[in-house]
Amino acid sequence: MKKMVTVATLSVLVFCLSVGVATADKSSVTLEVPQSVQKGAELTIRVTVTHSANTALHYTEWLKVTVNQKEVARWDYTSNSRPEAAVFTKELKLKAVENMEITAQASCNNHGSKGPGTVKVTVRE
Repeated sequence: MKKMVTVATLSVLVFCLSVGVATADKSSVTLEVPQSVQKGAELTIRVTVTHSANTALHYTEWLKVTVNQKEVARWDYTSNSRPEAAVFTKELKLKAVENMEITAQASCNNHGSKGPGTVKVTVRE
């Protein structure tokens, strides 16, 4: 009887884990930045990452931000040092000196990325 209970418990555990993975999605990003800014002004970039899970086995593994194809920020996560939640926001500030193409991308440790998000910012004289 004890063996049957153990097998049943393991079966339920495997089922629950597989359902969680099967309904999971890739990490995606949303960028919040102004469309234009005065030259020399400080620009705030807000990146919101959305993912369906944040467990030791399933989490956003990394987030990176590039400006004009140069990496300006990166956050790496592990199973022991995960993001604060399945949906989280990071913010960074840059000085606006030229027109910018800002790209952000995040990736799930199991399923990958939904792809980058990109916005363009015009810097006014």
